[in-house]
Amino acid sequence: MVGSLKCYTTRQAFTPEQINEACYVDVNGNRDVFEGLRKNPKVYYDGKRFSYKAKHDVKNKNELLVLIRKFIEGIAVIDLKDAYPNVMEDLQALKAAGQIWLLSNFDSQEDIAFPNDPRVPIKVDDDLKELFRSIELPRDMLDIEKDLQKNGMKPATNTAKRRAAAQVQGISAKPKPKQKNKEFSKKAKLTNAHLPELFQNLKNS
Repeated sequence: MVGSLKCYTTRQAFTPEQINEACYVDVNGNRDVFEGLRKNPKVYYDGKRFSYKAKHDVKNKNELLVLIRKFIEGIAVIDLKDAYPNVMEDLQALKAAGQIWLLSNFDSQEDIAFPNDPRVPIKVDDDLKELFRSIELPRDMLDIEKDLQKNGMKPATNTAKRRAAAQVQGISAKPKPKQKNKEFSKKAKLTNAHLPELFQNLKNS
């Protein structure tokens, strides 16, 4: 809907008159449009103005960091993408500052942000690092989530639910094909070694 798109793009609150002026949509004059906006789960209406409602109410990098620190087991990046316009840049800045981890998998929509406290010294034996890197991982996120649940851990993602929602919306649930990496062939086994950043701060430990 045009009105909700305008609110999403700017993150500003708009009156029906302002929406009409910007988008040529007479919200007050069309009851269906008005009710559609008011009942839209991604739109907040305070009685006078419409604004975009993100899943998490954070508006800057500091608030984003506070939120991520509440999710010790990780929070899906896709649930943060609509928080505010430059949230992805702030995620990368927090990663570069060593305040969070950003771990990727085959589906870019399944990236997970984990809190990291650099004040806590961690020493990991080289043998343990090698054992971690040698562990072969399932290629499907569904299998990874099942393995986590079998071991008493709660996955930060729900791939089955997300794929079902994508199919309902007519979006392909399959990951977007990525450009081939010459150093990583399709036949190569996926192991924890493909997450080198986990130990980038532990090289001297």
